[in-house]
Amino acid sequence: MSFPSNFVWGTATASYQIEGVATPDGIGQSVWDMFSRKPGGCFENHNGDIACDHFHRYKEDIALMRELGISSYRFSISWPRIFSNGTGHINQQGLDFYNNLIDELLANDITPWVTLFHWDFPLDLYHQGGWLSPHSPDWFAEYTQAIVASLGDRVNHWFTQNEPQCYIGLGLFHGVHAPGDKLRWAEVVKAAHYSMLAHGKSAQVIRAHQTNANIGYATVGSVCVPATETPADINAARDRMWNSNTENPFSNSLWSDPLIFGSYPEDFLTAFGEHLPKTTAQDLEIIKQPMDFIGLNIYQGSITAASESGPADIPRPAGYPQTAIRWPITDNCLEYGAKFYHERYNLPIIITESGMANNDWVMLNGKVHDPQRIDYLHRHLKGLKRAIDSGTPVEGYFQWSMMDNYEWAEGYSQRFGIVHVDYATQKRTPKDSFYWYKDVIASNGESI
Repeated sequence: MSFPSNFVWGTATASYQIEGVATPDGIGQSVWDMFSRKPGGCFENHNGDIACDHFHRYKEDIALMRELGISSYRFSISWPRIFSNGTGHINQQGLDFYNNLIDELLANDITPWVTLFHWDFPLDLYHQGGWLSPHSPDWFAEYTQAIVASLGDRVNHWFTQNEPQCYIGLGLFHGVHAPGDKLRWAEVVKAAHYSMLAHGKSAQVIRAHQTNANIGYATVGSVCVPATETPADINAARDRMWNSNTENPFSNSLWSDPLIFGSYPEDFLTAFGEHLPKTTAQDLEIIKQPMDFIGLNIYQGSITAASESGPADIPRPAGYPQTAIRWPITDNCLEYGAKFYHERYNLPIIITESGMANNDWVMLNGKVHDPQRIDYLHRHLKGLKRAIDSGTPVEGYFQWSMMDNYEWAEGYSQRFGIVHVDYATQKRTPKDSFYWYKDVIASNGESI
């Protein structure tokens, strides 16, 4: 069951979820600072002011990563920590934090994989139009320039953006994430286009600085898995994954075709092409930048079967297994997500997020027992290995998350970490899953 000899084993986090923003380094406000203070926006009005206090405790956390044995760590940089107003004056103290973080990682033989944007959009720029502004791609390029100029001598693995389906779809369309807007689909399409254009300009900036850069982006893998292993159901699941002719911000092809093929999906253009900015043709040349891999964030999948009227969703039986956040357990979602994405785009795959929320607490013996998470990871990694064995080039796996953290609109009510965090004391306690994953890494997957 061993994985390829050069397989990357890691964990992942995001800046707003762990760092804490109540720091003395001149950080600016983000849309999440605004949204978390909107009554009813987040669970019990929780916010990320302190979170896991990683800003002050990063050495302690990296020591745990070293104990875990990961070769790589995926983390994000806070845009408003670098530019408190979004653009203009660079906050050197903010850059110093990430410089020190990267130096500490390298001193512990851990390779940094940097995500430039994981949802904490500068509030000042939101007030200037946010992702609806045609200037937003240039704002993001300026930010990228500052980061690569400062960190690029030690970082060459880059993700431009993380899950645009969430910060555009949940944030601007459904209104359940920051900034909490509920816009028409026409505006959502424009914001999506400018976000992808920002990706393209960001990738250009990175390439201009680094000839050896590895660049991708992390997208939500909205996976359809076949109800049975028959060719008919497999084809139905594959077909359903690539539809983009409905007002669905979680469409897979909408967010990947322009970046890789340089064109929007035909069914999307037929349905919604009128909403795109008039500069689309020129923009697509920028959006389509060479990518070294596709990052997939996959936690679950929907079950699809063939029917006389086309691919059909199959309801789950009563009492089906689910996580604490009520996401269904889907053993083969990594397997088919990786396969279907590689088939369509012919790029290597990296699983950039995968994990589960569980009802964890420190027990009387001082330990955190989370057998459900171990079983979840075991099932999904076995599925990922099946994809690799079938010829899908999967190059790495980043477990989500290294530690319990601020789970966005869910506040601190959901625990995804393999390290338990007591938010009142900030005490870290590795869970049983931490030690299970440690064995997996040490054996390069043979232990599963």
